[in-house]
Amino acid sequence: MTESARTDENGNGNGDGMGHEKLLSPVLSAFWDEPESWTLETYRRHEGYEGLRKALAMDPDDVIAYVKEAGLRGRGGAGFPTGMKWQFIPQGDGKPHYLVVNADESEPGTCKDIPLLFANPHSLIEGIVIACHAIRSSHAFIYLRGETVPVLRRLHEAVREAYAAGILGPDALGSGKNLDITVHAGAGAYICGEETALLDSLEGRRGQPRLRPPFPAVAGLYACPTVVNNVESIASVPAIFARGKEWFRSMGSEKSPGFTLYSLSGHVARPGQYEAPLGITLRQLLDMSGGMRPGHRLKFWTPGGSSTPLLTDEHLDVPLDYEGVGAAGSMLGTKALQCFDETTCVVRAVTRWTEFYAHESCGKCTPCREGTYWLVQLMRDIEAGKGRISDLDKLNDIADNINGKAFCALGDGAASPIFSSLQYFREEYEQHITGRGCPFDPARSTLWADGPSTSHLEVNA
Repeated sequence: MTESARTDENGNGNGDGMGHEKLLSPVLSAFWDEPESWTLETYRRHEGYEGLRKALAMDPDDVIAYVKEAGLRGRGGAGFPTGMKWQFIPQGDGKPHYLVVNADESEPGTCKDIPLLFANPHSLIEGIVIACHAIRSSHAFIYLRGETVPVLRRLHEAVREAYAAGILGPDALGSGKNLDITVHAGAGAYICGEETALLDSLEGRRGQPRLRPPFPAVAGLYACPTVVNNVESIASVPAIFARGKEWFRSMGSEKSPGFTLYSLSGHVARPGQYEAPLGITLRQLLDMSGGMRPGHRLKFWTPGGSSTPLLTDEHLDVPLDYEGVGAAGSMLGTKALQCFDETTCVVRAVTRWTEFYAHESCGKCTPCREGTYWLVQLMRDIEAGKGRISDLDKLNDIADNINGKAFCALGDGAASPIFSSLQYFREEYEQHITGRGCPFDPARSTLWADGPSTSHLEVNA
């Protein structure tokens, strides 16, 4: 990134557009706009399966070492080093090894894996074959969110093409080494995005998190060593082998190298997927997307979906990599950048997110099952103007009783917007209580003295 995009104090773009090609790094999304981008023929025209050819010529342990040296980190939220995750698989144990691709994209605001699978499924298939070679697996599973039927059909067709071309099936990994891919459609449970709940669901049981240890690398799917990776993590692997680890490390930062998909949504002029090196800032992304919608300014945003602590317009220049966002008090997560302008009620937004987490809690552990329920009751009362000032401390206490004490990360995700919104917008909570209602209600708000504007109604949520 050699040139910085420029925005005004409201986060609206006023740059001249120069240097945008240097800010972006289209790799996974390089040919999404081509006719039939999802076909094997189109993929091969764009260096498709070149990385696989190089990887299959290497020893499996060397493939793992190469991914580690490249510095690829998981793109599903936690940012755990991908090569290290592969290395945890015990070798010579006589058990089958499995690769499971987590395509159960359910986080509010997260929308990168589904368009990737829809427009470029062969990048995932090539990555799967490389990963299976590395961990010595002969069977991979893709666990897809079941509501996305068009993506399911396109993925099935891409797998069929790969079988027909000999990329999958007998001798796919070399002489006598077979590889099969099973595409499994889930039933729409957010909890199944948690890797052990996903494994239980894949085995035909109710999707609930498992007690760890044992970890999936030791006893995962069918009690065998298993690697669970996000779609974008696996799909990023082929380019590393096709273009080299040095090329990959030339982008991003030292601890967070490479490219990634940033999903920009909300009150922005041009929402969409922006593929850029890790470490770009929201200010630069807003410049490329035309800034906030005309006449409005940024109020708050999430760096990685609703389960990550929200940030404000003070954080426009925070580097969007794992270390930078962490230092700002949040998490990069899935890079789901939801941007909200000044017409948005923070209490209402957090209430809706909290209702989602209460609904999607699997109920296995008490802190999450009971805590999310009571968070919803308090948030609804505060939003409706029925709360008390003491409820704010009660919200903090309940969120604290969930955070770090639940069986899985769903509880932490439910607590994050509570903590962060109270930190940055406590005054707005108090206004709901003392004013006996929402100050953003059009019937009582001074924000829209002449009535709601047209731009307010045209919201890309």
